Amino acid sequence: MHSPSEPQADPAPELAPVIYEQPLNERMRMFMRLDFLYTQAIYHSELANPWSARAAVASLLEILAITARGDARSDVLKELERHISVLKDFQSKNGVDPGRLKLLMSNLLRLREELSAAGGNFMAPLRDSEFLSAIKHRSAIPGGTCDFDLPDYSHWLSRPTEERAAEFGQWLALIRPLCDSIAEVLWLTRQNARRKPEVAVGGVFQLPFEREAPCQLVRITLPGDTDLFPEISGNQHRCTVRFLNWTNSARRPVHVEVDVPFVLTCCL
Repeated sequence: MHSPSEPQADPAPELAPVIYEQPLNERMRMFMRLDFLYTQAIYHSELANPWSARAAVASLLEILAITARGDARSDVLKELERHISVLKDFQSKNGVDPGRLKLLMSNLLRLREELSAAGGNFMAPLRDSEFLSAIKHRSAIPGGTCDFDLPDYSHWLSRPTEERAAEFGQWLALIRPLCDSIAEVLWLTRQNARRKPEVAVGGVFQLPFEREAPCQLVRITLPGDTDLFPEISGNQHRCTVRFLNWTNSARRPVHVEVDVPFVLTCCL
């Protein structure tokens, strides 16, 4: 037993819960990938060194590759319209904070206007850039963007940080209407969720979805100090969660056969 004058060690800080997400349709998968890459691009663009600049450019090129496969702008506009319609329905309901609702509506309307005004070819300056196209072409080769492969890229990376950051900022500004809209759509999707505790009996959990209210995104929340992680598979009709135990990177994770409590969130 400690004496009153004896200092006591502070308790170890509690680890934050860990959240795993699984998109259940192609549109949501695209949104989450673009949001991930956009966040990564911004993070690296704010660091003043050539290696971070390389990482930022790589993220930008991956954004261009994803958006080249479909009409991402149209998909985002449809989701903005859907959320605007949902919020309009809330205007006639009791117990709704009108100030909060007005703020959400005005933000969605602003994003819709900015994305609509950008036009269908808003990424054309990036796709038509010979400088970026050369980097994209060489990036398909392992180590293909070395200084001797792309001397002009090497020269750009050696420019003063402020000059390089300003040009990259211009590139980001072209995709910002799309990526900011996606970030808002994802935030609203996660907010429009049913969160409840569940138990995976024998380490496995299966969940069917209602046809009238298909789920777009599943979130699994676990304690931060657990050695377990979920492997999630599914579509708009059902999903299956299997829990595996992590030991280290040298050993393959194994499926656990004990009951696993977790928090399930279904985002519509």
